[in-house]
Amino acid sequence: MNDKTSNNQSIDEDQLMHFPCDFSLKVMGENIDNYPDYVLSVCQQHVQGVSQSCLHTRPSRNGKYIAVTIKLVATSRKQLDDLYLELNAHERTKMAL
Repeated sequence: MNDKTSNNQSIDEDQLMHFPCDFSLKVMGENIDNYPDYVLSVCQQHVQGVSQSCLHTRPSRNGKYIAVTIKLVATSRKQLDDLYLELNAHERTKMAL
């Protein structure tokens, strides 16, 4: 898929990132039913070497939501797309960046 920049130069989205690369995945979800464990398990299905030590969480001010950041090594755009699709399909996920 190609996009145009403001000066009409074509950009290939696959060239915006070079793989493999360090990547911080950020996901926000409802803070119930061990949501961070769910995020970790999905990441482990798609990315090798992801462990509990790669995960950082931060609850919202009122505790209703939780932000989960996982540092991983991404190997392809498809890998990241598949990861985002699965995480966003969960009913408790509010956003994934």
